[in-house]
Amino acid sequence: MDIKTTSQSAANMDGQVYLSVVVPAYNEADRIGATLDRVHEYLSEQTYRSEVLVVDDGSTDQTAAIVRQKSVEQGLTLHSYTPNRGKGHAVRYGMLRASGNLTLFSDADLATPIEEVEKLLEACAAGADIAIGSRDIPGAHLERRQSALREFGGKLFNRFVRILAVPGIHDTQCGFKLFTDQARGLFAHCVIDDFSFDVEALYLARRMGYAITEVPIRWRHQEGSKVRLARDAPRMLRTLIKIRTRHYDIPDRDRCARSPR
Repeated sequence: MDIKTTSQSAANMDGQVYLSVVVPAYNEADRIGATLDRVHEYLSEQTYRSEVLVVDDGSTDQTAAIVRQKSVEQGLTLHSYTPNRGKGHAVRYGMLRASGNLTLFSDADLATPIEEVEKLLEACAAGADIAIGSRDIPGAHLERRQSALREFGGKLFNRFVRILAVPGIHDTQCGFKLFTDQARGLFAHCVIDDFSFDVEALYLARRMGYAITEVPIRWRHQEGSKVRLARDAPRMLRTLIKIRTRHYDIPDRDRCARSPR
């Protein structure tokens, strides 16, 4: 699909990066190589300039070594640190170091195929500041579902999310979200390091006046999720309450901001 926008044309003319892709990774040695190969293959077929940033979140396996080799082959950027800080920290770290007119963060398992970014790019071209992949709205196609227990847990968590933080958003936890250059600046105000960071980002986006569009995507459950219901569900609920009750020091100049059209 050929998606051509004014911002893309301008980026091509002045050599700017049009699309940044941020991939957080923690102990992903078994699949990070294949993921980066697929992302590189896809981006190489596009007419716009792009960059890939992998954030190694204190992995204890060979993730960093594999990505380092891919950086030589593909020209991507590896950011690596220790100790492990959490997915929220890794995403925030990468988003604040991206340079694209638009920045996507994608889970390392590519449960959402990279080519689905075209749908998100279209949403931003139509006026969205943030376009988020959704598994729970009409048009979404789940090629392989999660277990019934995980689906129930996810829907229950989302019920609390819609009551306490971001009403109207059907799927806050899909790891496939696109931000305009201005909108990704909201990560400078984020503090949540665990798996609830998506909720915090969308909560702040609403407070700051950014337009959020949910986009139905293809999704296929991948084994190896780092989320453990018994361990993480209570913590995520506590974090949700923390987000709702926290005083965020958002500068007035950021309120009701809109990315350039």
